[in-house]
Amino acid sequence: MASNTYKNPDPTKTGKRSFFSLLESFINVEKLFENGLPIQFLMPILYTTVLCIFYIGNLHFAEKNIRKISKLRVEVEDLRADFTTLKADYMFTSKQSEVAKKANKHGLKESIDPPYKIVLHAND
Repeated sequence: MASNTYKNPDPTKTGKRSFFSLLESFINVEKLFENGLPIQFLMPILYTTVLCIFYIGNLHFAEKNIRKISKLRVEVEDLRADFTTLKADYMFTSKQSEVAKKANKHGLKESIDPPYKIVLHAND
């Protein structure tokens, strides 16, 4: 049976390098800051920082508004359903037959005679 052994990496063989090692080799930090902080890059860095903060704030604001809109959309649908139900009930109870039934409970009866017009003359 074979035994487990450790694989020793070959120092002469060049393997894949990570992103950060490539970035470190591209930007030599010691050489960049050997004379102090370069002021020429300060304004563009501050400008991009402010833009990034504004962008993030705007994104949060938009997400909050989207959540409010979806919550209000559900509420409007509920209110629309309630309105439709109440309107149907109102239309049903305002029919002549339903009004006559409710009036009978109070002792009022539906008139059999058609309505007539009362005319008054100016000299009477």
